[in-house]
Amino acid sequence: MTGDAPAVLRVADRTVAEYAWQPDLPVGLSPRPYLHPVRTLGGAVVTELMPPSHRHHLGVSVAVAEVDGGNFWGGRTFTPEHGPAWLDNQGTQRHVRWLRRSDTALAEALRWDTIDGASLLAERRTIEARPLDDTAWALDFAFTLANVAERDLPIRSPAIHGRAGAGYGGFFWRAPSAGPSRLSADVHGRSAPWMSIESAGWTLVFVAGDAATRADRWFVRTRDYLGVGSALAWDAPLVLAPGASLTRRVVTVVADGALSGARAAAYAGQLVS
Repeated sequence: MTGDAPAVLRVADRTVAEYAWQPDLPVGLSPRPYLHPVRTLGGAVVTELMPPSHRHHLGVSVAVAEVDGGNFWGGRTFTPEHGPAWLDNQGTQRHVRWLRRSDTALAEALRWDTIDGASLLAERRTIEARPLDDTAWALDFAFTLANVAERDLPIRSPAIHGRAGAGYGGFFWRAPSAGPSRLSADVHGRSAPWMSIESAGWTLVFVAGDAATRADRWFVRTRDYLGVGSALAWDAPLVLAPGASLTRRVVTVVADGALSGARAAAYAGQLVS
């Protein structure tokens, strides 16, 4: 669902991803740009968009459960008093301008606005697609969030409000649940340089692309749905002071077929800066 034609990323003369940069979405989904579909070089789709049980899951996006009380994840907000609750607090990530747009790299400026239209964050986002070999390519996704409000902005996850294991918020990839999945390691709630997931003829290797991202914990869900994220605020708020910023980078190997542990590790070593 897009208001404008998506930007297309290509590798080896193949369309591997489409980026909806001005999506036409209901307010309750916390509208934001997203990548979908993302494909392997062989054509397998490795993202899912607005599935029935979690319509606010939008392919690959930056989604944060709470920024200063605003919901930039979509759907219900987890509250300490009542658990998940529908609140009129869904924010919107708005495209401001392109800084670069080609079939291998995108860079844009965005604004994170509350439901009332107040700007909280200014973002610079870069997305690049590059080949690795005949069966794999890499999606390099980096973002910088800067506080443009005149106050501290606390970033929180549902886990901070008491929902065990729900430390999500940040880079998030919703994958299709087409069959049994296999994880390289149990990294849910832990920091790790990389992790991989294999399912239905494809493998994704998620690599923490810089030191700050390597310090974050992974959110991994394989029951009910398949999702992987790098969490900004797992068990304590991350507070951005006025004018302060944070940067995160995740590089994802998108591969056809299964990968051995050694091959996945080799990809990860190649991509870490």
